[in-house]
Amino acid sequence: MLLPETIGLIAFVILLIILMAGIPIGASLALIGTLGLAMLLSPEAALIKVGVIAFDTVSRYELGVLPLFMLMAQICFAAGASGDFFGLAAKLVGHKRGGLGVASIGGCAGFGAISGSSLATVATVSAVALPEMRRQGYHPGFAAGALAAGGTLGSLIPPSGALIVFGIIAEQSIGKLFAAAVIPGLTQALFYVAVILIMVRWKPELAPPGPRATWRERGAAAIRIADISLLVLFVIGGLVLGWFTPTEAASVGCVGALVILAVRRKFTREALTHALFETLRTTGMIYAIVIGAIIFSTFVSVTEIPDHMTGLVESVGASPTVAVIVMAIILLLLGSFLDGLALMLLMTPILLPVVHSLGLSPIWFGIFLVRTMEIGFVHPPLGFNVYVIHAGARDIPLGSIFRGVIPFLVSDFLHLAMLIAFPAVVLWLPSIQG
Repeated sequence: MLLPETIGLIAFVILLIILMAGIPIGASLALIGTLGLAMLLSPEAALIKVGVIAFDTVSRYELGVLPLFMLMAQICFAAGASGDFFGLAAKLVGHKRGGLGVASIGGCAGFGAISGSSLATVATVSAVALPEMRRQGYHPGFAAGALAAGGTLGSLIPPSGALIVFGIIAEQSIGKLFAAAVIPGLTQALFYVAVILIMVRWKPELAPPGPRATWRERGAAAIRIADISLLVLFVIGGLVLGWFTPTEAASVGCVGALVILAVRRKFTREALTHALFETLRTTGMIYAIVIGAIIFSTFVSVTEIPDHMTGLVESVGASPTVAVIVMAIILLLLGSFLDGLALMLLMTPILLPVVHSLGLSPIWFGIFLVRTMEIGFVHPPLGFNVYVIHAGARDIPLGSIFRGVIPFLVSDFLHLAMLIAFPAVVLWLPSIQG
């Protein structure tokens, strides 16, 4: 008879293999979790437990925030918000050397506040920004690298889909997670801007200056995004300040987005149908992932692997900083071949008990985990954001894009080190939120 922890380790290895084979995340987590529970408990008990988990998950009130924020994003897309943030930033700083690179980071940050997704951000902003940067003579690898890195902002800047999923899995306040993400998201964008400014000063040929826009053009660009910017600030600001619960904030966002759609005269049956269809399609996929993750998390808790991990850390006597650095290395290594969401769902039930035992904040851990996950979107060999850009610009070699990402990867590691060394960067806003 195998010990529970042995069964858990075997299941973990099998899960890694089937995830790398391309089996959908939700199905993989649910399958391994169900089979593991059947071995440790009984087939009948496992099926009953899985049924209870599925029902409890889809009936949870706080899970309603996910489709509502997705619907808000889809309505904003239908209103034509895709390239507006980059357009304004380009008009403001595009005439400076590297200005369009800075504008692409600004565009990614603005669009990320709507979409909540790294891949959606990089796909949408690069479709608008990359042709313009290349037209003005930017080095293709540098331009693509800046966009690939900037796209990761979509996973962290609220409302973040990854943080919502983490909050549900880890049973943490989504409002506090969003508040905790504000300063790290802004500082991450500033780090990227600093990289661009340093690189163009070192190698001016990477990014020549462009034509200066008139103040009339800048004003017109600002007006185009004023309504959506105010909506995002009101929704996220109200959530951080405690005016709304996350679900209320998402509901307000949906109503505001519908008003913007009507004011922009794009409120058509086709636009609304498409927004609803995309929301339902994505929500169904994420619900399946969340259910699978909770089933797997339940199985992991039964194997007592988290308890053994906690005991190991305590027996070694490692300081919290050393333990976190080891966690970061493990996550970065696994992120080399695992999708970011799969990485988060796989490691949260294993590492979260260790975080509790070290006396660290689970809110801080959520930001740390998503930030580490983001790095996996751009570092080789997987680098999903790099492949998304390459799919839209086949003439730019993958090697050139990965080389363009390297300076931004360096800033990512420095930014992650800052979050580890100074947890207050993450925890200050939630602390004043109350």
